[in-house]
Amino acid sequence: MGAGPSNEAEREPLLVPTHPETNTEPVFSRVYRRRWLVLTLFSLLAFMQGMVWNTWGPIQISAMHAYDFTKSDIALLVLWGPVGFAPWLLFMWLMDKKGLRASLLLSAFFMLLGAALRSVPLGDQALRRWLLHGGQLLNGLAGPTIMSAGPLLSTTWFAPDQRATATAVASLVSYLGAATSFVVGPLFVPTPNDTLVVTKAMIPTDNFIRDRIQLVMYSELGAIAVLFAAVLLYFPSRPPLPPSVAAASQRLSYKSSICRLLSNGRFLMIALAYSVPTGVIAGWSGVLDMILTPARVNQVDAGWIGFWSTLGGCVFGVAVARFADSIRGMLKLILVLTMAGASLSATWFTLTCWTRLTHLPSTAATLYTSCILVGIFINSSVPIFFELFIETVYPVPEGITCGVVTFLGNLVTGLLLFFLTFYCTELSWLNWCLTGSCVFSLLLILFFRESYDRLYLDVFVSV
Repeated sequence: MGAGPSNEAEREPLLVPTHPETNTEPVFSRVYRRRWLVLTLFSLLAFMQGMVWNTWGPIQISAMHAYDFTKSDIALLVLWGPVGFAPWLLFMWLMDKKGLRASLLLSAFFMLLGAALRSVPLGDQALRRWLLHGGQLLNGLAGPTIMSAGPLLSTTWFAPDQRATATAVASLVSYLGAATSFVVGPLFVPTPNDTLVVTKAMIPTDNFIRDRIQLVMYSELGAIAVLFAAVLLYFPSRPPLPPSVAAASQRLSYKSSICRLLSNGRFLMIALAYSVPTGVIAGWSGVLDMILTPARVNQVDAGWIGFWSTLGGCVFGVAVARFADSIRGMLKLILVLTMAGASLSATWFTLTCWTRLTHLPSTAATLYTSCILVGIFINSSVPIFFELFIETVYPVPEGITCGVVTFLGNLVTGLLLFFLTFYCTELSWLNWCLTGSCVFSLLLILFFRESYDRLYLDVFVSV
């Protein structure tokens, strides 16, 4: 390969970098070990965003006792997460034009500012309530990037046989953060009945609960500050050389991408199949403690149910994604199986909670099992849905595609929580919404016609 041309050089794709290489290895196939560091930083930030979002649901009894919150207040604190998706078009534009680093830095800054506002120790409870709501809203503004950028990161940094796995880790770790809050909240913040006065000099119950909540928020603030500094010091938008043909290929413009997505019937069909069940379960799990209270499940047990439900979905989701990486072209079949399992599990849970008519045994074992299975099946489908979205509408950029579907999912969550602020006395309707959403999604998937445009490009063009 000297200065003269060669047959190999003539057959080189136009996507090769401008600097010539002196080896026969295609430069677009380079994969860097630093991709794991990039994935870790992104995942930790997503973990904290999910944990902060789900702070109040698992400790709603303590929060209502200490801050005089109502059930509507708790629902509104959870609602700020979906509301943060209102300017999603701006975040998608920033991700498309400025890259992942700029959009992630902005999201991390919102998270840091929101965590700082929540942690201000004010005695004025009215002003404190405003700061708590403002902090939750700022954390919600980080959602469009955190929940949408996983597939973009996996395509930009990972080889085709690792993409689904990287997408699963990046997109599910925020759910893991929400699951952790199910455990951290009830363990660190006692319920009013658990707070026993053993000496006359002991701090009053309300003050003690507020101090423990404050400790949790201080801890979250410290973790977010460390992660913001780490992303500021090192988080490149892309590697020097792309890892695959698809990563190096030319994509549609921002405006053309939005127009194509909104006019593509198959995309809208599968987007609804994703957004309805995932949006419903996000709102449902955010108030799981309120749902399980009529079944005589206390705050700590409800937290453990939510934890194992979400953790199971994350672990199973990574395993399913790894399977999808090893056997390609099976995304629709995987989604059919997961949503069928979700439909059956959600029906079981709903009928178990509706004991006054069904007379089914409502025990801790049945509630744990059915609820955990619901979380496993729905949450594990998220990365598979993301991969199928991208394959369906390629060459639309991954960030824009997933930004649209995550906005739709959060729109569903927002509508659900909005109605919850008005109908918060009897919550069995939430369980029926969950069951119906799973069945609706399964029907759409069964009639969906799959295609694998990006996979075709990587497998055949690269050869």
